[in-house]
Amino acid sequence: MSNPLLQLLVLAAIAVFLILRLRGVLGTRDGFESPRIPEEPVQRRRFDVIDGTAEAGDSDITDHAEPGSPAAKALAEMKRIEPDFAVGPFLSGAKSAYEMILMAFERGDLSEVRGFLAPPVAEAFESVIEDRKARNLTTEAQFLGTRETALAGAEFTPATGMAELSVRFVGEMIVATRDADGNVIEGDPKAARKQRDTWTFARRMGQDDPNWQLVATA
Repeated sequence: MSNPLLQLLVLAAIAVFLILRLRGVLGTRDGFESPRIPEEPVQRRRFDVIDGTAEAGDSDITDHAEPGSPAAKALAEMKRIEPDFAVGPFLSGAKSAYEMILMAFERGDLSEVRGFLAPPVAEAFESVIEDRKARNLTTEAQFLGTRETALAGAEFTPATGMAELSVRFVGEMIVATRDADGNVIEGDPKAARKQRDTWTFARRMGQDDPNWQLVATA
């Protein structure tokens, strides 16, 4: 075997050896792999929640409250006490409760929604319903939908664990009130109207009962 051919074989063997060593050290990649981002230490993440800065990186909070605002800080405290709490699902539930409670009030029967009403609110609603009955008035109502549901405010009391969330609603409905003779004395049975309300719901965070109660209306 000639010297040039022997040298070529030796160089080829060295190249194969180096390639195998590099593959062993670096590994192989099939297709595109995004670079791995080191996970933030668990201790740091827990500290962020405790020191009250969690709302800055929580889109569930910042989508509904100005970062750094009292409402955002209150929401962060609620989540610290009850990690499963989320503003988005709460607002969805509040929207459903708004329609249920509003229609129960217009029909004059609070039996199905009384559990969602704080005693003072239930008493105020009942007093209006009783006044209608005493005057022989009847109400016809059709709910057409909620056009807006937005967080209007949030408060949290650490000493008691009580949370209060105010929600702004804009609904659309048809309402007409008739007297004993069937005459329309208020509203219009053929025309829709906008209903604007701000309701405040309260609950003690961390307890097993997930239901919020309506504690104030405006």
